[in-house]
Amino acid sequence: MFVSRKSLSRSVHDEHQELPELVEARGGNLCTSVTVWRKSLIVTCKGFTVIDSNGNLVYRVDTYVGGRPMELVLMDGSGKPILTMRRSTNLRLVGTWLIYGGEVGEFCTSEKPVFYVKKSINILNANSNVLAYVYRRSSDKRYAYVIEGSYSHRSCKVLDETKRVVAQIRPKDALKRGISFGLEVFVLIVQAGFDPGYAMGLVLLLDQMFS
Repeated sequence: MFVSRKSLSRSVHDEHQELPELVEARGGNLCTSVTVWRKSLIVTCKGFTVIDSNGNLVYRVDTYVGGRPMELVLMDGSGKPILTMRRSTNLRLVGTWLIYGGEVGEFCTSEKPVFYVKKSINILNANSNVLAYVYRRSSDKRYAYVIEGSYSHRSCKVLDETKRVVAQIRPKDALKRGISFGLEVFVLIVQAGFDPGYAMGLVLLLDQMFS
C-alpha cells in the first residue's frame, strides 16, 4: 500500500530556494540539490523518499519494519537498485558498512565493495565532530572521505582528503501554510564531480549509525 507524495512534493516545490552555497558554486560547476523525506512510500515499510525541486521521485528506500537491518538497498525512482549497503560481520571491521554498486546476491563473494564506511568512536577520536570515515579498501590507512557534523541536527558535511566539501545535508527550514517540515525532511546538496547516489548512500548509513 502506497501513500501519496503529492502534498509533500507541492510543499517542497513551493518552498524550494537556491541556497547561498549553490549560487556561489555556480561559476560553471553546478550542484545537485534534492529534498530527502525520512519516510517510505510503502505504509508497511520504513525508509526514505527523495525528490527534486519539481517533485519528481529520484531515489527511494523501502525497508520492512523490525529491528535494525543488516542490508539496505538504494533504488532510483523506478525501483531499480543503485547501491547495496551491508553491515560488516567481520570482527576486524566492527561498526563498518560495505557499499556495493547495484544489487548483490546474498552469498556473493566476487563483488568488491566500492566503499567501506566506518563509524567514528569518539572515545578514541580527539575530534568529536567526526561522525564516520569512508575508505576505498578495508586495508587503507588513509580515508577517502570524512563525515563531520551532527546527524541528529541534520547538519553534516562530507569532505575529501583536501578538506573540500563534496556533499552536505541541512534542515529544510520551512514554515508555510501551517506546514512545518521538522527534522524528517531535509536537504541534500552534492557538489559537481561527486555522485549524488553515493551521497545519498552515506545519508542512509548516517541514519543507521546515529538514529
